[in-house]
Amino acid sequence: MQPLQCTLRPQGSLRWVPLASLSWLLLRASRMHSCFPSTTFPSPERQQKNEVQKDFSSRLAIGPTFQDFLRSASVPQEKPSSPEAEDPPPYLTVDELLGKQRKVYLETYGCQMNVNDTEIAWSILQKSGYLRTTNLQEADVILLVTCSIREKAEQTIWNRLHQLKALKTKRLHSRVPLRIGILGCMAERLKEEILDREKMVDLLAGPDAYRDLPRLLAVAESGQQAANVLLSLDETYADIMPVQTSPSATSAFVSIMRGCDNMCSYCIVPFTRGRERSRPVASILEEVRKLSEQGLKEVTLLGQNVNSFRDNSEIQFNNTVSTNLSRGFTTNYKTKQGGLRFAHLLDQVSRVDPEMRIRFTSPHPKDFPDEVLQLIHERDNICKQIHLPAQSGSSRVLEAMRRGYSREAYVELVHHIRDSIPGVSLSSDFIAGFCGETEEDHLQTVSLLREVRYNMGFLFAYSMRQKTRAYHRLKDNVPEEVKLRRLEELITVFREEATKTNKASVGCAQLVLVEGLSKRSANDLCGRNDGNLKVIFPDVEMEDVTNPGFRVRAQPGDYVLVKITSASSQTLKGHVLCKTTLKDSSAYC
Repeated sequence: MQPLQCTLRPQGSLRWVPLASLSWLLLRASRMHSCFPSTTFPSPERQQKNEVQKDFSSRLAIGPTFQDFLRSASVPQEKPSSPEAEDPPPYLTVDELLGKQRKVYLETYGCQMNVNDTEIAWSILQKSGYLRTTNLQEADVILLVTCSIREKAEQTIWNRLHQLKALKTKRLHSRVPLRIGILGCMAERLKEEILDREKMVDLLAGPDAYRDLPRLLAVAESGQQAANVLLSLDETYADIMPVQTSPSATSAFVSIMRGCDNMCSYCIVPFTRGRERSRPVASILEEVRKLSEQGLKEVTLLGQNVNSFRDNSEIQFNNTVSTNLSRGFTTNYKTKQGGLRFAHLLDQVSRVDPEMRIRFTSPHPKDFPDEVLQLIHERDNICKQIHLPAQSGSSRVLEAMRRGYSREAYVELVHHIRDSIPGVSLSSDFIAGFCGETEEDHLQTVSLLREVRYNMGFLFAYSMRQKTRAYHRLKDNVPEEVKLRRLEELITVFREEATKTNKASVGCAQLVLVEGLSKRSANDLCGRNDGNLKVIFPDVEMEDVTNPGFRVRAQPGDYVLVKITSASSQTLKGHVLCKTTLKDSSAYC
């Protein structure tokens, strides 16, 4: 039997976890000295700060012991209704948990989930009294929300930390020292290695530890390093309303589930974001309603495996109905039963605001039952665009990746989707040079790109990640130069086929949600069509069909009809016809 350890979660509730499987939770002293020692005599302000640190250390030393947790374990503790309702830990005062208008600078790297995580983290810090700044030079706290999916993503963060080191050195002797934190997947994957390698880093917070940011920052202010990278089985941040980082945004990401149970052999996500758990439907609908009231015109439902959504929070829906998988697909885990599924959620979200577009990402091909496809076909405000990650066109490689399907099953699903949703736009992910991939395997992937003809694609060379099944069971035996050559070939073929597919739109009128000025010309506007392709068109006056007789210029958040005149692999161009609504546009498209 494994020894047990009890940890106090940020919410205040107790959880027992095996010590051997406990994700690392750290509060480590830095010997009361800065990572950048000074040879000058301390100023009165520094002497006063040292006294504060000694006081903090004495309180930390007499903090709760393991026996305190044992005595409390039998008393159920309810999750507080708000962050303000939490009692501070014994070694901190309420005042020390407050931001006191210190300015926070947030940088986001990686996927859409990290964008949403940034908004969650900022919501928590804002309630604790921190201010947001977009000026790096005036920041008191710099937080990097990181990605760990590939080695290149992590190297980007190491390079950024090297750049920030000079900034922190300049702030060393100021009254308010600069604090730097690493948040997200890289913090979860590398843990103490980050603190050992870069002494300038003051805190780490894994994807499930953002509620703990005020405490971690309070500890960091005392001159110590702090980290919480404990993964949770139930944290979804359902009670936290993300704060939009761009006030002028026309769209928003809404996280509906976290983690992944698929355990594909190449993927680090289950080890950095934990097991699958879904938000209650009610909390998701509340967030979507608030975004609609704020005037946003598009939401993207987010999850590592978004269409495996399963809300088990309501007992009456926890029946024995089994999951319907796509035909020819299997899972790496025992079939799950019960709960409110993705089709139910998609139906309810699409009813909140008929003028709000609905997208979702990233799905797994196995979770596309007919009821989901039928719903996408029927609802005007659910975008006719599906991301269908293939990863490879070789059945042999797909088996090594533990994807749960063959090339034949995948192609059959593509045909079924196109039959069910005429005109659907498809995108996909591909990995070049996975373990053991032969030239024949690579050519099968090339042929799949030509056969399916995706509208959009995301292609990468394979990057071995520690902890994954591939790391333990397979050999990364495709030379780097071969990976890069195969990647270039895939990109070339994708662009050729995408250009052909997108040119089919020339001459057609498409509904476009205006995002703002084009980055390449102040005379053009840009937006996205139903298939999520970028559309560029001149910024000119047009007829407003919602107000007959009026001519207007398009503004961010408007729906406009654009007649497509040219197309490339990534962009459509055209001229604007009129301003309209999502409902009225169906008569033209």
